Amino acid sequence: MMFTKTFGLAAVFATMASALPSGVIRRGGPAPPSGSVLITNNLNQDVYAWSVADTAGPMQTLSANGGTYTEAWRANPNGGGVSIKLATDPNQSDVLQFEYTESTDTIFWDLSCINMGTGSEFTKYGFSVLPSDSGSDSKSCPSAVCKAGDSACAAAYLQPTDDHATHGCPIDTGLALTIGQ
Repeated sequence: MMFTKTFGLAAVFATMASALPSGVIRRGGPAPPSGSVLITNNLNQDVYAWSVADTAGPMQTLSANGGTYTEAWRANPNGGGVSIKLATDPNQSDVLQFEYTESTDTIFWDLSCINMGTGSEFTKYGFSVLPSDSGSDSKSCPSAVCKAGDSACAAAYLQPTDDHATHGCPIDTGLALTIGQ
């Protein structure tokens, strides 16, 4: 996973802040709980999720048009990070990954499109990660937005060296990952 590089480099990313692009808002619904990620599927088809640390968790189904999955921040027993793998096929093809690692009072996270095909439904309809209003200062916690059709989204890993796509937020931040804007 991309975020397992040295935390010295990650600390630099933690100080970077990005403004929320105009016109991008989180749809109605619950805000993510403090210290977790809330994934919402706005596609017209089911999305399948697997949380992977030292082992892969059971497949979760996020129903079409509003299905959700929530995961509180957790540590990987082997010292690495956690990857929530998302696919529109239960066979795990065209995978979008939300990856995170806990480090004391910071949650380092990124989106990875490295294992997504060029015709992915995720690219076709877009996806974003936005910090919650509560539990974090939006100036200290960046967002990541990949608009519909943007196959070269700079907010996500497209190749293993895209370290600019790693972000750091206060550990109590709730992040909302929305699939399909």
